[in-house]
Amino acid sequence: MSRRAELQRETKETAVTVALDLDGVGRHVVDTPVGFLSHMLEQLARHGLLDLEVCARGDVHVDGHHTTEDLAVTLGRAVAAALGDKRGIRRYGSVTLPMDEACVTCALDLGGRPFFSWRVPMPKARVGDFDTELAEVFFEAFARGAQCNLHFYLHAGDNLHHIIEVCFKALARALRDAAAIEPRAATTLPSTKGTLTE
Repeated sequence: MSRRAELQRETKETAVTVALDLDGVGRHVVDTPVGFLSHMLEQLARHGLLDLEVCARGDVHVDGHHTTEDLAVTLGRAVAAALGDKRGIRRYGSVTLPMDEACVTCALDLGGRPFFSWRVPMPKARVGDFDTELAEVFFEAFARGAQCNLHFYLHAGDNLHHIIEVCFKALARALRDAAAIEPRAATTLPSTKGTLTE
């Protein structure tokens, strides 16, 4: 069964195209006007084993907010579309990952109930061309688009690049686990309700 999706989102502020294959090998072609964001999406593809193509344009002369948010919403919606009715998925994924001095836990539920929790305190600063507060914007918009429950908790970290990057890597691994097909229940929905919608 193909678990691929391609979506477009166009507004007066942005134009975004996302194509993904949940059962890929980590291939990626990412083109955004925000270099650090592009690097993070490459991490998401590589560590999530997603084949991912992203092309985004936006009003970065204002700032990176609209581009980051619209891209994340579109990516989340593409994940939801690729999952289809979610039959056979493991549904839950949780991982604690280190990156040098930084360590974060990401917990994910693809059960169709959107909720977002961000316990990753960071000062307002910039990493390259990326405002650190846009990390939270990205993950909240992804959760909204994917209709998933997404929690982050920072255990340790000082380097802002490391903290944000390990969050993307942790989402990648949690998503990889949650979206995986469970061989013992490959034809059933992982819910006693019989549905994975809100």
